[in-house]
Amino acid sequence: MAKPVARFVCQSCGAVTPKWIGRCETCGEWNTIEEDTAAARPGPAGKASPGKRVAFVGLDGKAEPPPRAPTGIAELDRVLGGGLVPASVVLVGGDPGIGKSTLLLQAAAQLARTGRRVLYVSGEESIEQVRLRARRLGVADTAIELAAAINVRDIVATLEQAKDAALVVIDSIQTMWLDAIDSAPGTVSQVRACSFELIRLAKAGNFALVLVGHVTKDGALAGPRVLEHMVDAVLYFEGDRGHQFRILRAVKNRFGATDEIGVFEMTERGLAEVPNPSALFLAERRGNIAGSAVFAGLEGTRPVLVEVQVLLAPNPGGSPRRSVIGWDSGRLSMLLAVLETRAGVRLNTMDVYLNIAGGLRVSEPAADMAVAAALASAAFDTPTSPGMVYFGEVGLSGEIRQVAQAEARLKEAAKLGFDSAALPRRLAHGNRKLAPPDGLRLEEIGHIADLVARFAPETAKG
Repeated sequence: MAKPVARFVCQSCGAVTPKWIGRCETCGEWNTIEEDTAAARPGPAGKASPGKRVAFVGLDGKAEPPPRAPTGIAELDRVLGGGLVPASVVLVGGDPGIGKSTLLLQAAAQLARTGRRVLYVSGEESIEQVRLRARRLGVADTAIELAAAINVRDIVATLEQAKDAALVVIDSIQTMWLDAIDSAPGTVSQVRACSFELIRLAKAGNFALVLVGHVTKDGALAGPRVLEHMVDAVLYFEGDRGHQFRILRAVKNRFGATDEIGVFEMTERGLAEVPNPSALFLAERRGNIAGSAVFAGLEGTRPVLVEVQVLLAPNPGGSPRRSVIGWDSGRLSMLLAVLETRAGVRLNTMDVYLNIAGGLRVSEPAADMAVAAALASAAFDTPTSPGMVYFGEVGLSGEIRQVAQAEARLKEAAKLGFDSAALPRRLAHGNRKLAPPDGLRLEEIGHIADLVARFAPETAKG
């Protein structure tokens, strides 16, 4: 029998060290090193057997697109790329209580209504707790098969007999336990080993596997980073539990587009789809208030219009405060520096509060001009035009740079009744002519100083 070898593994990043240390040298986290006992690999007994020859093929072969199994929830299918692919593995992560189990139970119920066999394995809740949630969601009459188990060896033995399963949900992977690994559930070794066994079985059994994952306090998926490389798709469920909106975002997808989003609204009957999120995000907008601008954004292939809100408060002494919700705080600091240096807007004695209304988190640089417009509007107490949208990237020299998919943004703005759009100035060469929708006026801006001049009073312009 192989002799156990003691080693120490970081539960945050999976780094291995020969002894215990208080701070991981790889990720910098404190008190994440735990002892992990693994069996030593036995040496070869005699001569090793030669490997088999690997066959190579050309790139000119033809392959059919993978078959899809629509879940019946259009927003989820959109993020997945059209539905679940057989033998694929999807990892769904999110904060506690955000609605991961609710969404997957609703999707499993919709799939079961089509006659497909769906298995739901819960490691966190009892069968009765899952049944209570199903009754609240109105899906208790569906043919979902439930089980409460954490032993992966038992789960694998059961799934090997379920030859006709179309979907298997494991809620959650951090609760799974493999007796061959001498560590507690949720550790790096257990998560890696349990995931490998379940993924191997999904590929062999040709069923779609959905793993629910916990997230750390920083918002990253808990467990080894290799888990995200092993699966075919990684979905993050974002939002605030005190807010009714939920955003499902694909950060990795081998069978569809990345950065695609699905928008849901949390109701008493579970998660409801939001087919037109732009109208919902702008439903409570008031267009006559300084410090507000509408950003024509793009999430994956979907154009989304959101409101950027800015509030400035005097801070005559001390360090000014920069509070950001839904945007990158580092990018806000950069934009404030550009406004002061290139356009003369001094906000170094003001507290700046920035909010992306609706709970959506914006990450694309195209939001720079909308944020700059909101900042200039608040600085000079001049409201933006209620019928105008903004998009464009701001460079360090103050220039407004081109962004992708301008026509899709303009079509979404026109659909919601906007009559004008501020966008980057098109170059004299290399850019094809835009075809704006009828009734939408384009105002091209080449420098951030030109944008600020629209809000500054005549005395400030002179």
